[in-house]
Amino acid sequence: MTPQRASRTAEFMALFRALESVRHPVSARLFDDRFARGFLRPSLRAVVDVSRVPVVGRAVAAYIDRRWPGARSSGIARTRLIDDLVQEALRDGIAQLVILGAGFDCRACRIAGLERRQVFEVDHAGTQAMKTARLRRMLGALPPHVVFVPLDFARQRLDQALDAAGFDPATRTLWLWEGVTNYLTEDAVDRTLRYVATSAAGSRLLFTYVHRGVLDGSTAFAGTDALVATLQRAGEPWTFGIDPLRLGDFLAARGLALAADAGAADYRMRYLGDAMRGYEFYRAALAEVPSPEAARP
Repeated sequence: MTPQRASRTAEFMALFRALESVRHPVSARLFDDRFARGFLRPSLRAVVDVSRVPVVGRAVAAYIDRRWPGARSSGIARTRLIDDLVQEALRDGIAQLVILGAGFDCRACRIAGLERRQVFEVDHAGTQAMKTARLRRMLGALPPHVVFVPLDFARQRLDQALDAAGFDPATRTLWLWEGVTNYLTEDAVDRTLRYVATSAAGSRLLFTYVHRGVLDGSTAFAGTDALVATLQRAGEPWTFGIDPLRLGDFLAARGLALAADAGAADYRMRYLGDAMRGYEFYRAALAEVPSPEAARP
């Protein structure tokens, strides 16, 4: 990705969410994201519009699933999983949300209750500029409870950017980091995790990552060749991964406690009953900032 344009992968995810939001019957949808279509180029908006016809919608989904096995189904299942965990955090009294690498995610506008919380959206300037322009067009004005914070994770300091934006480190916070770590350096991931660990005890971090084996070739996964080629053409290759067997130790070394970890096959089965192969290398994890007492050896 370059500073002059928005992320292509962010647009792909918006397409998957838009297609799910027009799927029939309505009762079968995992979520309703009325904003997603507004972030697509005209040709992809047309694809979404014709997909409102059920037979066309099924054909479009089938084509995507053949071309990039597991990408769409795991993407929408992961969206629902994260939605559920955000709502759970709200019920548990989390008062502040920070979305790192927000892309075209509009949870701040579509999940009930977040309008009463302080939300910070941190993202690359190019993607964020496009997002805020589209939101103004759709809503008439930017949502007042959201602070937009432009940041290059590889070159700028997250703590300085959030401090300047009014972030309160003493408030229990939900950190959401979806679809980002795999594009960063290990140093950038390390710095971010260590900063998250300084937030108030009881804060949570919900993040995604890819299995390190898909990067170094040590583990075989179905459907990776077409995906890797697509990412290379988009100029957004993956650069970082974690071995799931070492995730707990990896987080503990940075001051966080692993609470849960699930792979794409797990959340696809949970929400779709989908036995499709593909994207097993993509995972979602939940970590917590332990209390000082729990952190002591």
